[in-house]
Amino acid sequence: MANLCYLQTILVANALTNLFVFVPFNVYNILYGGEKMLTEQRIKELKELIEKIGLNITSLELINTALTHPSYVFEKGQGAGNHNQRLEFLGDAVVGLIVGDYLFNLYPEKSEGELTKMRAALVCESSLAKAANRLGIGPYLLMGKGEKLGGGAQRPSNLADAWEALIGALYLELGLEEIKEFTIKYIKPELERVISGNYGDFKTQFQEYIQRRSDQVIEYEILSETGPDHDKVFVAGVSVQGKLIARGSGRTKKEAEQNAAHQALIKMGELSE
Repeated sequence: MANLCYLQTILVANALTNLFVFVPFNVYNILYGGEKMLTEQRIKELKELIEKIGLNITSLELINTALTHPSYVFEKGQGAGNHNQRLEFLGDAVVGLIVGDYLFNLYPEKSEGELTKMRAALVCESSLAKAANRLGIGPYLLMGKGEKLGGGAQRPSNLADAWEALIGALYLELGLEEIKEFTIKYIKPELERVISGNYGDFKTQFQEYIQRRSDQVIEYEILSETGPDHDKVFVAGVSVQGKLIARGSGRTKKEAEQNAAHQALIKMGELSE
């Protein structure tokens, strides 16, 4: 039992050194039962994406799992393999570490509070979804028919989840040092925005924008929420004087409101895409 528990620990945070312990991919393979059969078409698609990634990746199955939305497995059954939520969990931690390490070394003069705000702006749903779009992940996602027909391949929450899962998969196969440059490369535009002083508090920015021009009232409203309790997606709307200006989605109500304000600022010409 002790050995099993050890194998099931994919990520270990050492309390003394705060370092991630790399788990070789062969251990992951032991846990997940090795490679599963992939169709020739799917192999072609995955190799195409791996070529875009530009790293020495050998496990197509691991990348395939990172790109598998839960709706696909729920629809197809156990024969469809694993969905990407566990890899998403791992990737969330890895992305946070890589970004935190990068900011820590780039800005030795900044306080813990400033670094925390900067990191939060870089690892939020909208930033990660943009990173996924730059790589072009959307067309490679496997999802259920309903999710796909509903625009799931373009939904920011799905893209952000898949990006984190992909980073988790790359970490498992290649280790932390090998994927740092790749991870930072795809969030570079958001990094430049953060460097300029925009830490992602779009609600405050939008409020200041409106107040410079009028005393109009800004209101936020949750327009919808979908998904199971452990994986909710919220859609928020921001209105000025009762007129809906923009919508935004997120995994929390707060994040959805921030993204709605972000879209409003883009619509007003205050921010670029």
